[in-house]
Amino acid sequence: MKNESKNKNGAGIMIVDDHPFVRYGLKQLISAEPDLAVCCEAGSCREALETLETSNPDLAIVDLSLKDGSGIELIKDMRKKYPSVPVLVLSMHDESLYAERALKAGAKGYIMKQEGTEILVKAIRSILSGQIFVSRALSSKLITKKAGYSSASEDSCVECLSDRELQVFELIGKGLKTSSIAELLNLSVKTIETYRGNIKMKLDLTDASELFREATLWVASLGGK
Repeated sequence: MKNESKNKNGAGIMIVDDHPFVRYGLKQLISAEPDLAVCCEAGSCREALETLETSNPDLAIVDLSLKDGSGIELIKDMRKKYPSVPVLVLSMHDESLYAERALKAGAKGYIMKQEGTEILVKAIRSILSGQIFVSRALSSKLITKKAGYSSASEDSCVECLSDRELQVFELIGKGLKTSSIAELLNLSVKTIETYRGNIKMKLDLTDASELFREATLWVASLGGK
């Protein structure tokens, strides 16, 4: 957790990412802009919420995979406790699955880390001006879905999982046991077992070994993060 003096002439940006090198790179990029400055940073959900108790950033850039939990859940907490701080998600996760979840949680924008640096700056400024920022492809998908033209067959089975079920699914794919997942998410083992059962039912999996295999493949498709 780190707080820095806020640039009086620029918007204060908070960075939430569990990789120090990523935070450093983002800080260098943002600080190069005359109207932007990094005012604070955090490497976990807990640190982010603690930092927000004493800091007042104009915008927060949040990764979805954090060492102590889900960025989606962090966004929900921020929306409840700090509704005046808009959130831009910057993630390696495919927008086709995660962006809509992030927006529903309260984020004002979503971009993938593969995008060029100019897109990040554009997204920051768009959100600071009160707009929503997503890619053209995602915007088209959301409009089509809103209009009722998308069919259920277009959605993957994983999209049927709730935010918490998807989080548990990923943690299973990372090799965590039920007790470890329960401790990490501050939930009971019984609750995690219920989520596991729901996931198996929704993904049409017969047993724990199939669940682990599918979860492992899913995490691998995300690059293992």
